[in-house]
Amino acid sequence: MNATMNRAALPTFAQVQEAAARIAPHAVKTPVLRNATVNELAGVDLYFKCENLQRGGAFKFRGACNAVWSMDDAMAASGVVTHSSGNHGNALALAAATRGIPAHVIVPDGAVRTKVEAIERAGAILHRCEATQAAREAKADEVQRATGAELVHPFSDTRVMAGQGTAVLELLAQAGDLDAVITPIGGGGLIAGTAIAAHGVAPQIEVHGAEPSGADDAARSLAQGQRVGPFTPHTLCDGLRTLIGETNFEALRMHRVDVTTVSDDEVVAAMRLLWNELKIVVEPSSATVLAAVLKRPERFKGRRVGLILTGGNVDLDDLPW
Repeated sequence: MNATMNRAALPTFAQVQEAAARIAPHAVKTPVLRNATVNELAGVDLYFKCENLQRGGAFKFRGACNAVWSMDDAMAASGVVTHSSGNHGNALALAAATRGIPAHVIVPDGAVRTKVEAIERAGAILHRCEATQAAREAKADEVQRATGAELVHPFSDTRVMAGQGTAVLELLAQAGDLDAVITPIGGGGLIAGTAIAAHGVAPQIEVHGAEPSGADDAARSLAQGQRVGPFTPHTLCDGLRTLIGETNFEALRMHRVDVTTVSDDEVVAAMRLLWNELKIVVEPSSATVLAAVLKRPERFKGRRVGLILTGGNVDLDDLPW
């Protein structure tokens, strides 16, 4: 991918494959876990892709790393800029550090404290703004003009979507043939990259999305046949409070993604089950995928299903239980 590419376009399967090779020296090949107790409870053969063990504690490092290393030296010299409530900002700062370039991160008011602290530890230059999408984008534009930094959008950047798709490439190589894969849906970078990558490997595989009912814009958009407008989210899944991107929504339609909405109570129950049985730390946004399976057991019963656990960055002093 070069500097003249359309950064709002969906990536091709070839670009996902290129991203996998590009980030291989820097990203963790995360494990896939199975659990007999959870399988029996769900009635499904589940394969958990543990992106909570990725660098920065979330899958976001994949897309950020691909974006950073896709740039030529002239473009990279001025650094990168993004807006993020947590995981993407942390990931971009970590990725920028692997190339020795500055990272500017616009953080909205009210972001989870531990995630903001992680962004700072990763070496980012922080800029604050109001907690609205318009304020985030305006501040990013301001910083970009002042510094010349390259904008790396959290979910609508082609390079980011291609990088996120590498998680399911690994999952399919590790788990073998699957009947379906499920990812959470926020802005849509992961679900878009996943759909493209999964169908590039296995055209027959079903792609599912899990979305909190308090931020169900993707589900409502699919039901209405067009992308809905901005909304006020009401969910503890802080990583999924973003309106799905236009290009990302088109990927859902093109790849016939089926979306299941889950309540916060269902998310917390799934999160507790993952902590208790898999013995790993996952954040609420990650638990939506298991919550979706437990909510619709008839949809997945007896099948081999891959679930991407997207992150494990939680405030241990403010757990949802």
